[in-house]
Amino acid sequence: MERPDLEVADIFRAHGPAWRHAQRGHLSLGQLKVMSAIEQCRSAALGGHALRCDACEHVDIAYNSCRNRHCPKCQANAARRWLEARRNELLPVEYYHVVFTLPAPVAALAWYNKALMYRLLFETAAQTLCTIAADPKHLGARIGATLVLHTWGSALTHHPHVHGIVPGGGLAPDGTRWIACRRGFFLPV
Repeated sequence: MERPDLEVADIFRAHGPAWRHAQRGHLSLGQLKVMSAIEQCRSAALGGHALRCDACEHVDIAYNSCRNRHCPKCQANAARRWLEARRNELLPVEYYHVVFTLPAPVAALAWYNKALMYRLLFETAAQTLCTIAADPKHLGARIGATLVLHTWGSALTHHPHVHGIVPGGGLAPDGTRWIACRRGFFLPV
């Protein structure tokens, strides 16, 4: 696989020290470990191994990966496999992206009660989607959704939110027919 011109690791290596200094006292140990892992991924810092072709004896050095679940290099293949598996589950309908975000005071509670608060966030998001979609004034159907938790925002700060992918319709309450969303929206606003 060919290396892209610019990687997250390049940005972290070039600007990470100054950013970490500016954010001193506001970054968790977990965030610092992730940045460090990404910076060192597939570099001599993590060691490596030699790959030798038995036919021509050409040797390539392959550096070890950090295997961090946040690393774009390490997780690229896993993400592709996950997306392909989800693609095989799709219905032939439009899909909609919805996001449920915890307000700042509640997000602060989630920092100290992660398991409870993230479970409540998932349950509330799912229940809200199902309740509103079931209302005949909106869709009048039973829906499904795929929900994914993100605990950090794009600025690498604690920002718990759930992304949802929702099909453009659902089953009629009696299960006999599909009810499609109206006017190109998941739910009318």
